[in-house]
Amino acid sequence: MLSQFSREGDHTTLADLDFSFPKDIYPVGRLDADSEGLLLLTNDNYLKTKLLEPRNRHKRTYYVQVEGEITKEACHQLAEGVKISINGKSYQTLSASASQLNEPTLPERNPPIRFRKNIPTSWLSVTLHEGKNRQVRRMTAAVGFPTLRLVRWAIGKINLADFNAEGAKPGDVWEVTEKEVRQLTL
Repeated sequence: MLSQFSREGDHTTLADLDFSFPKDIYPVGRLDADSEGLLLLTNDNYLKTKLLEPRNRHKRTYYVQVEGEITKEACHQLAEGVKISINGKSYQTLSASASQLNEPTLPERNPPIRFRKNIPTSWLSVTLHEGKNRQVRRMTAAVGFPTLRLVRWAIGKINLADFNAEGAKPGDVWEVTEKEVRQLTL
């Protein structure tokens, strides 16, 4: 699903969800068609600016399945920042948090990731304070571990674990409380 309301080819969009969104709602951050996870939608201009303005550097945490057994050295490199290419120009990523992770309990992905019998996969958690286009994918590739599955797990202190306990599934929509909104702007 594309994280937008307007149609683009045959992709499903936010407009296909079974929810009556206000007309002035806007996605905060984007997930590309190959990514999954938490997406905030808001019509609060203060919140939108606070979360989208690069100088505010809010935290976003991703669970990443990579090809190969991720190493401590690769996690260290990711944490220190790596050189990636953005629009054909070299870019040094900001320091991040990166650590190995046991395989999380997630819904099946549709379509499933590619499976190679002789090549293991592993998971890591990456927390960024910036959001360049396809940044996590470019970062893991730069340290030799291509991304197979990318799930945005958290934005600030709001995370999918809070909602998975309620039996949430892909495409579910829930409204955050005022308290949760305040946590996002701290």
